[in-house]
Amino acid sequence: MRYSEGLFGRKEPPRGAVAPASPAPAPHNPAHAPLAAVPRPGSPPTTPAPAEAAHRADEGSGSRLIVGPNIKLKGVEIDDCDTLVVEGRVEATMVSRAIQIAEHGAFKGSADIEVAEIRGSFEGELTVRGRLVVHATGRVAGKVRYGKLLVQEGGEITGEVGTLAGRAAPGAA
Repeated sequence: MRYSEGLFGRKEPPRGAVAPASPAPAPHNPAHAPLAAVPRPGSPPTTPAPAEAAHRADEGSGSRLIVGPNIKLKGVEIDDCDTLVVEGRVEATMVSRAIQIAEHGAFKGSADIEVAEIRGSFEGELTVRGRLVVHATGRVAGKVRYGKLLVQEGGEITGEVGTLAGRAAPGAA
């Protein structure tokens, strides 16, 4: 039996046959390009806004792991990941720079990180050396230590909660 379709439904010529030439690409017509993409004669070259440029630079640098919706990642250790984005479910131990838990995302385990932004749920041991932000839909339960804390109206933190400064100097008043 012979299959005439290749990967992704493309037709493949039979063996020994010469494939037809691809049509030449259409010439570029600036009239059909978006206005922002067409430079006007005599205008200076455009550069992105500083905030946009910083955002692009941040995206390009560092490693980023995204656990998409309907994905469950279980029983792993996550190290040297600059940013973990949780849209599904993660059961792990993590040492990283940042974690972002989406509204329907869930993390269960332990995390030692610099910055945390929680819109979904976190359960376990969470140490945030920098800033912990719990949004209105966020739920954090367990042992929580943080440098700075911001909880929006509606956000919840339950369990053993304290600052890192309090842990470093238990005898301090």
